[in-house]
Amino acid sequence: MFLYGVVLFFFMKRYRIYLFRHGRTHDNVDGEFSGWRDTRLVKSGVDDARIVAERLKKKKFQVAFHTRLVRSKQTLKEVLKFHPECKIILEDDRMIERNYGDLNGLTHLSIVKKKGPELYDKWHRGWNSRPPRGESFADIEKRVKSFIKDLKKFMRKNEVDVVISAHGNSIRLLRKIMERLSIKETVELCIPYNVVFEYVV
Repeated sequence: MFLYGVVLFFFMKRYRIYLFRHGRTHDNVDGEFSGWRDTRLVKSGVDDARIVAERLKKKKFQVAFHTRLVRSKQTLKEVLKFHPECKIILEDDRMIERNYGDLNGLTHLSIVKKKGPELYDKWHRGWNSRPPRGESFADIEKRVKSFIKDLKKFMRKNEVDVVISAHGNSIRLLRKIMERLSIKETVELCIPYNVVFEYVV
């Protein structure tokens, strides 16, 4: 029985997730907390998206996910130019950026000056710390975990590979779950604008 289970697992078909962050936006360039604000890509951000597109040019996937935010959609648009095989495009805000609440639209520097570096660090990288009317990393982990659970079922049921155009902090938490990272490792992650993370499920 044990050997039979091992053989079944060995021959089970595996599916791929291609995950990337949107390109740089006006808020990123200006050093502002974007959160759920709808800020667009700058020229260098379009270049970031095109680098991602080149990285994925030879890959194949049938389904694409984006969030409601335009920066996620703009980046995905560049990627999909090379993928006529991708016929299904879905929106799922469980992979949306962290909501920074009252910090949305404010610069990092202004928060440090007004509230002090200790409180800034707590709001910016503290695991359970919510900015006023915002989300903590722990909050994001709950919705990302729900997304991953449903995504794996969807991929296996429909036998598809997928691409996800997401955001820095949702990617941070997806990486924590998929790579089994500690909280310390997670909050210290740097999520580049033009790198593709690949997972097999």
